[in-house]
Amino acid sequence: MGFRIAVAGKGGSGKTTVATLVIRYLIRRGLGPVLAVDADPNANLGEALGVAPCADLMEILRQIIGPSQGSGGIDKVSYLDFRVREALMDADGAEVDLVAMGRPEGSGCYCYANAMLRGVMERLDKNYGYTVLDNEAGLEHLSRRTTDLVDLLIVVSDNSVRGVRSAGRVARVAAELGLRIKRQCLLVCKAQNKLSTALREEIAATNLDYVRVLPYDALIAEHDAGGKPLLHIPANAPVVRCFEPVMDQLLQQSTNLQ
Repeated sequence: MGFRIAVAGKGGSGKTTVATLVIRYLIRRGLGPVLAVDADPNANLGEALGVAPCADLMEILRQIIGPSQGSGGIDKVSYLDFRVREALMDADGAEVDLVAMGRPEGSGCYCYANAMLRGVMERLDKNYGYTVLDNEAGLEHLSRRTTDLVDLLIVVSDNSVRGVRSAGRVARVAAELGLRIKRQCLLVCKAQNKLSTALREEIAATNLDYVRVLPYDALIAEHDAGGKPLLHIPANAPVVRCFEPVMDQLLQQSTNLQ
């Protein structure tokens, strides 16, 4: 299995921005191609990267189980793998291959979709040096175990007490569920000033073993407002200058745990 990085956090915390910065970092370090997995039904990792998904799992499943689509006697899981691999082969040479979970039809549970995603990841990511998983906001992805067998979990918070408390709950629930996560860290994003005493106390209470702060970056906000992809944001952007040494240290220390 390749090195698996998962990103989690509450909505609006900067989770997808951080996932994009991780992918940008890996590509700039010559560690691609990277397998990017958008596990959020409200998918926007592709927009942040500026690339279309190579494969939408739920769309492929709808075709497999639809009345007009046969699979030639192959079981559905094998046929799903075949279709995903076929899509990824068509994207050969790309710096990042994006697989999206997609949205199931109707108002049913996402458990089946997450089960399919877990299986596809387990069978695909051994072909990549790095897999980056952008989870859906909140805690549900933990109970559905998409954030299992992870080398590094980056829990993202905005610059608020509520955000950090939410990040702490991610860490606690992951521990309660016995998820196999080798290392967890906390990134506090969008910091405009020094952290308040109350915020520092909440950060300490999370018990996450590595904490770094990323500054508010007007260039990120400008790209988001204009729908511009973040993958090729300039190297001199403040958040990039802060983020790259953080990733250098995280990867070096996480690799030492292997």
